[in-house]
Amino acid sequence: MMRDLIAAVDLGSNSFRLQVGRIVNDQIYPLDGLKDPVRLAAGLGPDKRLDIASQQRGVSALRRFNERLHDFAPERVRAVATNTLRVAKNAPDFLIRAEEALGFPIEVIAGREEARLIYIGVAHSLANPHRQQLVVDIGGGSTEFIVGKSFEPQLLESRYMGCVGYTMRFFPDGRIDKRNLKEAELTARRELQSIVGDYRDAGWEEAIGSSGTAKALAEVLEQNGLTAGGITRDGLEKLRELLLRAGNVDELRLAGLRGDRLPIFAGGFAIMSAIFKEFGVEQMNFADGALRLGVLYDLLGRYHHHDLRDATVEAFVNRYRVNQVQAQQVAETACHLLGQLAPETREEDNQDQRFLRWAAMLHEIGVSVAHSSYHKHSAYILAHADMPGFSRMDQGRLARLVLSHRGKLERVAGIDPGSIDWLLIACMRIAVVIHRARDKRGVPPIKLAREGRGFALDAPASWLHKLPLTAAALEEERRQWASVGRALYVRVTDTHAAAS
Repeated sequence: MMRDLIAAVDLGSNSFRLQVGRIVNDQIYPLDGLKDPVRLAAGLGPDKRLDIASQQRGVSALRRFNERLHDFAPERVRAVATNTLRVAKNAPDFLIRAEEALGFPIEVIAGREEARLIYIGVAHSLANPHRQQLVVDIGGGSTEFIVGKSFEPQLLESRYMGCVGYTMRFFPDGRIDKRNLKEAELTARRELQSIVGDYRDAGWEEAIGSSGTAKALAEVLEQNGLTAGGITRDGLEKLRELLLRAGNVDELRLAGLRGDRLPIFAGGFAIMSAIFKEFGVEQMNFADGALRLGVLYDLLGRYHHHDLRDATVEAFVNRYRVNQVQAQQVAETACHLLGQLAPETREEDNQDQRFLRWAAMLHEIGVSVAHSSYHKHSAYILAHADMPGFSRMDQGRLARLVLSHRGKLERVAGIDPGSIDWLLIACMRIAVVIHRARDKRGVPPIKLAREGRGFALDAPASWLHKLPLTAAALEEERRQWASVGRALYVRVTDTHAAAS
């Protein structure tokens, strides 16, 4: 039945992939999948802009995925984009077309978030995930490194080196010789030197490779008799000789090497060889699970109210020594007001209400940097920190909400006029104003309603009369909303009725 199915879409730098899974007793069993070798990274020019051809390949692939997903509810599909769309300057323009083609939102995830999801997927595909593992995932545009044990990652890193990018840079015409192979490996080793020490200190009992490059290397090494199983240092050296002897990828005659992997094989080999040398790896096994399976399990966790984002917010509150009593009362008032403006947000799992609550809990983390302009420091931290479970777009949304909770609204005037974020901003600003005294006064007896493009706030006269500073602050709020073409009417009522 459809309610047992969830789906993950991976907009990788090499391939776009769709994976559908069935949920059975909190386990996910992959049903079917689609793959399209889009090679998005190959369309990334020196100016860091995607060319038209690569964009069209991507949009066409997503249209095909849309046909498979047309009966899925939005909450049962999660689409993530990785390195190429992290670095492409025209990624926002492409994502508009991509989301229209797919029919679902697409999240651009940070490198360490990608690494975390990869580890979740790998760990769920291992016979014994309770051993300490080094997981390496060589993608088209980046490579992720994880040390983890028992489904808990300990170290997460992402490096801007992938099989597509390295092939284009070092083997653009398919030629393979000692010089360009050595140059590719040395470049990769230099990239690794800043992280290898921490990983060696952490140690591992088993090295695991995931995704296309590791799979292709394992199959080639095994099917050509270069190893007894998996990827080994000795097997890679033997394969190196075969690559140099062929001299060009078009001359390679290797069992197990698929045609779609051939053009990017040399770049992937160079990166893997560098990893073996720099990390001191002797043997690496291949695991089927990777990013897509990790996305599915992360999605499953959100269904069961084990959303990692809640844990991340709690960790940030503790790390930045947030005044939790103050943050909590701002959050309660803001969410109470949002429920008045949009009753549907009162549902426990409503995402807009959750973002408002997270923003309220985190709005003062910038105080740890400086009290002056703390909202700007808070927004900067939220936009740029590693926040497990949050996509870059999630973090951008949090940063905008926090930046706009005080000061000039003109800073966020570019938000879509029809966006619900304007409601969240209004609720947040009013809650902050009301609780400025930090006196634990609780949820106030006020009512907030929409009034055209603006808002109307009804406050009991007896309540407001006791709070002259709050009344003055609300008058300043009225001016701020007028500066962005929206009204805030503050109406004093004669009753003591509490807001519903």
